[in-house]
Amino acid sequence: MAEQDDEPRFALCIRNDDCEDLELRKVYRVLADDDAAAEGYLRVVDESGDDYLYPAGYFILLRLPQEARAALVGRP
Repeated sequence: MAEQDDEPRFALCIRNDDCEDLELRKVYRVLADDDAAAEGYLRVVDESGDDYLYPAGYFILLRLPQEARAALVGRP
């Protein structure tokens, strides 16, 4: 079961083998999903606007300042 995050998390796409919905070098929002993480996947909001599971190795998790996180999710 997924845990709730207070702060949004983001990851940089570094691979997209056979994943047409992912763009290399793009930053994506990551949603908490402990079950997926235990299996080696991240739940990512992709180009379609929906969240899907992708191999964790396709991304580097980022630590962004509060202002950057707010800008990426559209909060002032």
